[in-house]
Amino acid sequence: LGGNSITLKAVERLIKDYKQESYTILDMGCGNGNMLREIVKLGRSLHINIEAIGIDLSQKGLEIAKAASTDFPEIRYLKQDILALAPDDLKCDILLCTLTMHHFYSENIPIFLKQFTKLARIGIVINDLQRSVLAYQLFKGFSAIFIRTNIAKHDGLISIKSGFTKAELQQFAKDLPTVEHSIQWKWAFRYIWIMRTQRLNTVYE
Repeated sequence: LGGNSITLKAVERLIKDYKQESYTILDMGCGNGNMLREIVKLGRSLHINIEAIGIDLSQKGLEIAKAASTDFPEIRYLKQDILALAPDDLKCDILLCTLTMHHFYSENIPIFLKQFTKLARIGIVINDLQRSVLAYQLFKGFSAIFIRTNIAKHDGLISIKSGFTKAELQQFAKDLPTVEHSIQWKWAFRYIWIMRTQRLNTVYE
């Protein structure tokens, strides 16, 4: 439902606002690498050099990502724990975190968010699920028609229940006062949270 396009538009906005000849873009919880492949395509279309790095703890997921990225030499993949990051080894210009944060307990989220702000020179783009009764009910109806396996249906509903309200994201943002925050709702039941690590100003839109 257009989830990747939300992140891509945010990245393109940061690139336009902070012009460079090249960018290093880090994807936390990269899964099968689909987002990074889209990022590289964006860079190619804009004639910008992009070095893309995917981070994930799943060895199987990383192997799938590597196999799917043979036509994308700009991408490399690393196995690391998001809760035990080494900022000095993973410096980047823009950091992405798409549909990953909701898999963690609330008490662990500030741990890696603080590390994210140390890693990203320009900004951070977080794209994650809104938790709401409407989203839950709509997914139940959608999955009954379009999703065949019960496991996929169950996982989808659990993910929605693990999503975030805007107030919860704002509270996380308050614990990161040295960066600029913009949190916006996007269809379908997503929040896009952009942190600009170069300037201090807080905007909740």
